[in-house]
Amino acid sequence: MELKELEHFIAVVDYGSFSKAAANIYVSQPTLSKSIKKLESKLKVKLFERSTRKLILTDAGNLVYKQANKILGAANELTTLLDDLMNTPSGDIKIGIPPLIGTLFFPKIAGEFGRFNPEVNLQLFEHGAKKIEYLVEDGQVDVGIVVLPVSNTKFNVLPFIQEQFMLFTNKKHPLANKEIIKLQDLAQEDFILFTREFSLHGLIIQQCEKVAGFYPSISYESSQWDLIAELVIAQLGITLLPKSIYTKMDKSTINMIPIQSPPIWRLGIITKKDRYLSFAVRSLLHFLTGEFSINDNTDR
Repeated sequence: MELKELEHFIAVVDYGSFSKAAANIYVSQPTLSKSIKKLESKLKVKLFERSTRKLILTDAGNLVYKQANKILGAANELTTLLDDLMNTPSGDIKIGIPPLIGTLFFPKIAGEFGRFNPEVNLQLFEHGAKKIEYLVEDGQVDVGIVVLPVSNTKFNVLPFIQEQFMLFTNKKHPLANKEIIKLQDLAQEDFILFTREFSLHGLIIQQCEKVAGFYPSISYESSQWDLIAELVIAQLGITLLPKSIYTKMDKSTINMIPIQSPPIWRLGIITKKDRYLSFAVRSLLHFLTGEFSINDNTDR
């Protein structure tokens, strides 16, 4: 049974004859008759009394007429609802963000995206980037913002933001007043890093080994950037963090020093490959890639 057959049947009943219905819905009378016969064949009932000149519905015809109107009404409503959904996305989006990224960007994401998409609820999951990758791959979150690179075979990847790492020290540290330092200058320093579940942990170690030829001495690890900052203030070590985090720090107690040939913090937005993306998720991706087009703070 097709919707078109139901539309033809309703037209015949509403106009009271095959000829009038055919003229008003712009189909030929033979086409209309054929459509009604197909509908009767599929439903295995007679819809009209054929023994009278006047068009009279059978009991089955009356029932089909009532239900056909409901079916076509529901189909039209579905189209309207889908149009509304595309124009006004709704539903929940589970978004995974490491704490540092959340601190810097989530308030703006939630505020501005929410202002234009009031029917969408963002559910925040804060974990290290490695855990976020697993949650996206496992389908537990819809969208993740992570440190690149990630697997292009597992994820759809959109570039988000990139900026350079800086050295952060206590104001009294011997390096605090340097205009610029090299990674090699930090070979004898104690580092305070994010824990191993965070991509930044491995990224900093990799850069120290690859660029400066030393493995950093790690005095403390934490999953919270603000605790890392407090440990730096307490003169328990130095740290390397993305430049923009300095806007959240107490500048009277911590200095930020540029690094020559610094490590680069590259962020990407990931979704699971081959997974259906709701209209709400598509709207969020469009917002993120438009509002947060790559902000290159690498001073190249």
